[in-house]
Amino acid sequence: MPAATIAVDGGRRGHPGGEETAVAGRFEIRVSGRLSDRARAAFPGLAVEEVPAETVLTGWSQDDDDVHGVLDRIQSLGLELVSLRQTQDPDEG
Repeated sequence: MPAATIAVDGGRRGHPGGEETAVAGRFEIRVSGRLSDRARAAFPGLAVEEVPAETVLTGWSQDDDDVHGVLDRIQSLGLELVSLRQTQDPDEG
């Protein structure tokens, strides 16, 4: 099953427009560039991987608030969001 793309502007305060999208499960967020140690520390509990020109944050969410909290931190740090998508658990096949 392919990964589902999640609208970043899910109709929440601070993320205007779009439709509300349920985000429970495993997710992947890509931001432009490399994260400093300070920026990495802002994402405890998330796996942080550097790939060419981007940093990938991967983690689990219980609900929309978890993901929106990460998006709020990305915004407060002035990071450029590249993509957000819900992904399948690697143990599921």
